[in-house]
Amino acid sequence: MSRFVDTMVATAANAGDRGMTTGEPAAPVRRTWGEVHERATRMAGGLVSGGVVPGASIAVLAADPAVIAPAVQAVWLAGGSVTMLHQPTARTDLAEWAGDTLRVLSMIGAELVLLGSPFDGLSAVLDEHGVAYRRLDDLDGEPLGAPVEVAESATALLQLTSGSTAEPKAVRITHGNLWSNAKGMEQAARLDPETDRMVSWLPLFHDMGMVGFLTVPMLFGIDLVKVTPVDFLARPTLWPDLISRYGGTITAAPNFAYAIAARRMQGVEDGTWDLSRLRIALNGAEPIDPTAVKAFTDAGARFGMPAECVLCAYGMAETTLGVAFAPVFTGLSVDVVDPDELEAGRRAVPVAGDRADARVFPLLGPPLPGLEVRVVDERGAVRGEREVGRLQVRGEAVTPGYLTVDGPLATQDADGWLDTGDEGYVVNGQVVVCGRRKDVIIMGGRNIYPTDIERAATSVEGVRAGNAVAVRLDAGTRRERFAVVVESKLAGEEEAVRELGKQISARVVDAVGLRPYSVVVLKPGSLPKTPSGKLRRAAASSLVPG
Repeated sequence: MSRFVDTMVATAANAGDRGMTTGEPAAPVRRTWGEVHERATRMAGGLVSGGVVPGASIAVLAADPAVIAPAVQAVWLAGGSVTMLHQPTARTDLAEWAGDTLRVLSMIGAELVLLGSPFDGLSAVLDEHGVAYRRLDDLDGEPLGAPVEVAESATALLQLTSGSTAEPKAVRITHGNLWSNAKGMEQAARLDPETDRMVSWLPLFHDMGMVGFLTVPMLFGIDLVKVTPVDFLARPTLWPDLISRYGGTITAAPNFAYAIAARRMQGVEDGTWDLSRLRIALNGAEPIDPTAVKAFTDAGARFGMPAECVLCAYGMAETTLGVAFAPVFTGLSVDVVDPDELEAGRRAVPVAGDRADARVFPLLGPPLPGLEVRVVDERGAVRGEREVGRLQVRGEAVTPGYLTVDGPLATQDADGWLDTGDEGYVVNGQVVVCGRRKDVIIMGGRNIYPTDIERAATSVEGVRAGNAVAVRLDAGTRRERFAVVVESKLAGEEEAVRELGKQISARVVDAVGLRPYSVVVLKPGSLPKTPSGKLRRAAASSLVPG
C-alpha cells in the first residue's frame, strides 16, 4: 500500500482546524484538510463508479486551487495518476495550445480530463477530438469507503517538464518517489504543522507549486494560503500582504519574483506589514542572483523580515522536487571563486581579497535526506572537492524514467545515478550549481556560464529584471560565440537602443572579459519562455539576426 496515500488519509482525520485558504483577495474561503478529504472521497467515488481503474492516467485542467486540491486527492484515492496540464493564457494561440495538449494527452495515455473553471469552454476542443472529460463541478458520487490499493512503484504524478510544449516530456513520479522526497523536505525544512503556515501563488502545473505548495501541506496537515499566479502578477504586493495578514512562516518562488517583489515593496510605507514570522523564503527553480536576494531582504527589513529567512535550494522534477536545501534560517551564503581557474582549470578556487571579476555562487546546501549527489567528469570518473563537473543524483526520490512522444525513456544508469544536466561542484558537503551544461559557452578554452552574462546585462538600467538571455552561436565549432537578447521598454527607439546596447556590451566585457557578437533589444513580452515562466535560451537564438 502507498505510504503517501496512507499518510494523506490519516492527516485528514487528525489535522483538526488546519487546512487551506483560497479566494484571496476578493472572496477568501477556508476549508480544513478534513473537508478537502471529504469532498475528495465523493469525487473519487464518482471516478470509480465512472470506470476509472487503478493505474488510470488522468489529466487536470483547472485554475482554482480550491477545486484542484480535492480533485488530485480524489485521483490518488481512486488509484490513478495525475497530470496537471499547462494552462492557456490570454495571449495563447488556442489552436496551437490544443495541438500541444492533444500530443501530451496521447503521450501519457490519458483516459480522462478533469475540467474546471475558467477552462470549461475548452470542452469543445476535447469533444472535437474525442477526448473523454468530466467537469469538476459535476464530479460527485457515493464516498469511496477506502483508497484503492496501489504499490509504491505505481505512478502518482506525471510532471510535464518545462521544455517546448510541442515536444512534450513527462517525468514519471511514483508513490515511493513522492513519499521519499516529501519526507526529505519535511526534515530539511523542519516543518511543524502546529506552527507553520505556507503562503504561495506558484502555478500548480509547476513542480514547486504542485508538490511543494499543495501536496506537501495536504500530506502533513500544514496550513496553506493559496492564490494564483494571475493574482500575483496583477498585484505583486499581494504576496507580502498575505504573509503579513496570515502570519506566514514559509513561502517560495523563483529568483525573478523576489526581484519584482523587492521593487514593489520599496514604495510601501513603513509598518504596513509584519513579516517577522517568515522563517523560510525558498529561492529555487532558476539561477539565484545574490544581488536580487539582497534587494529583497533589504526591502523586507523595514517590515521586520529577517534576512536569515532566505533559503537557497536546488531541485528538479526528476527528484520529485527537492535535491538540496541550504540550512534553515542561515540566510544566503555564497562561494566566491577565481574566474580563470573556474573557466580554464575547472576548479572552484576561493578568491582571497576583493576581486571585481570573481564569480559568486550561492551555496545550495547538502543533499536532502535519502539523496546522494556526486560530481563526475566527461568519462564518468568521480571528481573531488571543488572540482567542477557533471552533477549526478541518486536515491529513492529519483524518477525511474520519462514518458516521451517516442515512448518511455529511462533516467538512471546501472548504479541508479541520474545525470542532472547541470554543471557544478561540492564544497564542505554543500552543492553549488554553475549552470546548465548545454548552455555553457566555450570560447578560447574557457567555459563561460550564461548566468554571468545575463546578470551583467540586467544590471544595466533600462533592461527588464530577469529578462536577459545569453545565447550560444555556432555551438561546438571553432567559431563559437554568443549574443545577448534583452527586453526593454526602450525597444523601437533607435538612439536609445544603440546606447543601451553599448552599455550592455561594456558591462558584459567587465564581467566575463568577452564582448558579445551582438545585442538584441526586444519589447517586453518578446522573449520565449516555458509555460512556468522560465526563459528558453535555445529558442531565443532564433531572435538573433544572421
